Amino acid sequence: MHTVIMTLLIIVSLALVVLVLLQSSKSAGLSGAISGGAEQLFGKQKARGMDLILHRITVVLSILFFVLALAIAKI
Repeated sequence: MHTVIMTLLIIVSLALVVLVLLQSSKSAGLSGAISGGAEQLFGKQKARGMDLILHRITVVLSILFFVLALAIAKI
């Protein structure tokens, strides 16, 4: 049982790292301040939808990570 949970924890943690790296940055710095008005004017619907999906998957994986980490500690 310990090996199965540990394997799941490693897979979830790697997936969590990849998903966090795939997400776009919220603060784009000076380039975001310059081009931010154009993005708000014309919209970023497609990128926004992908960011929302990545955010939801990240939340689910982070909850699963904490549950698995607590299960490992309990065992």
